[in-house]
Amino acid sequence: MQLGTRWAVGGEVPPRVPDAMVAAIREVEAEVAGLDTAQWRWTLTWLEGRPIAELDDGTRLRLTADGAVLRDRLD
Repeated sequence: MQLGTRWAVGGEVPPRVPDAMVAAIREVEAEVAGLDTAQWRWTLTWLEGRPIAELDDGTRLRLTADGAVLRDRLD
């Protein structure tokens, strides 16, 4: 696993993140738009060359080998 970076909800997604993943991140952000997310951050890591983005609320997005984005929630 390779550590990436952190950024604020609504902030600029790191440029290496594929478009499908950026779209999924923006979708999650739209869903939480009514909440106070001022202190929330995304954490980006890389596993086997594919990005994993985790939001502070436990939402996790993973890019599969075929380019699909999987979404789950960590407890």
